[in-house]
Amino acid sequence: MEYRRLGASGPVVSRVAFGNSLTAGNQLDDRAASACVRAALDAGITTFDTADAYAEGRAEEHLGRALAGVDRDALVICTKVGRGGGPGPGALSRTRIAESLDASLRRLGTGHIDLYQAHLYDDSTPLEETMGAFADAVTAGKIRYVGVSEWAADEIERAAELARELGVELVSNQPQYSMLWRVIEAEVVPACAPLGIGQMVWSPLAGGVLTGKYKPGRQAPAGSRAVAAKGGDVSIQRYRFLSGEVLSAVGRVAELADDTNLTMPQLALAWVLQNAQAATAIIGASAPEQIGRNIAAAEAVLDPGLLARIDAALGPVVVTDPGLTLSRMLRAKATATPSPATL
Repeated sequence: MEYRRLGASGPVVSRVAFGNSLTAGNQLDDRAASACVRAALDAGITTFDTADAYAEGRAEEHLGRALAGVDRDALVICTKVGRGGGPGPGALSRTRIAESLDASLRRLGTGHIDLYQAHLYDDSTPLEETMGAFADAVTAGKIRYVGVSEWAADEIERAAELARELGVELVSNQPQYSMLWRVIEAEVVPACAPLGIGQMVWSPLAGGVLTGKYKPGRQAPAGSRAVAAKGGDVSIQRYRFLSGEVLSAVGRVAELADDTNLTMPQLALAWVLQNAQAATAIIGASAPEQIGRNIAAAEAVLDPGLLARIDAALGPVVVTDPGLTLSRMLRAKATATPSPATL
């Protein structure tokens, strides 16, 4: 396993991180989820990502139990605040952050969180209030570093300026990024790079579509994320990764993988890690052996010719529109005027 600093001044993270957004407390029982965490540790993964909203807090609880007894100084534990939470103050209000942070610390069984991230942008709360609450949590020793997740470029720039005025640094952004989903390339990455903000990317396998297991015109395999309840199916359908055009393009990339020493998942993960701004890529797992197979991608180097052939194979199915950053996408959906047919 290789390691890299997250942003210019963030923690040192493993190039592959382990996340449990759809597994622990949700799609996997505790025994299977714990086996995946142990496999991640055995593989040299030191960076673990979760959120207060995952499985209504059960994901944090499980991660805390699974990491109990591991040298805390050897771990980078990351969690998020600001998605869901029910009625009351804004998702990133001072009150909500304080309450959620203490609950996350309790569930994770730790005295501090290494990277605390704002989960989506909160239009209902002044950004000054949000960043002030994060700065206070750093001063109190409850968190070490501050990041955001799925924010647009202008939102990140304003947050970074405010954080610096408050004496802390915004070190990271956690966006979706894969061969198929490149919406951060046009605006987010160029905005982050001069600010010293690194990318901790999620869904490098496009929800499993870049494993090659989904075939055009065929039913999704039993037990796969596309047919699983508890969130996996919604995630894939939102990004329209299962269209025949997309799956045919992925099949062409799979043929390129056959000409390398990499499996299709390894190739997809290696592609993401070629981006110099991607300090780490978060993977999940439903079985421990998946982790061991996929982390070989961290050491792979893809030559420019192969990268060009991948682009040609994917062609027009690659999504690059920065307006599809999740915070913008959800905001547009919330403010959309209903059509006459829906009234």
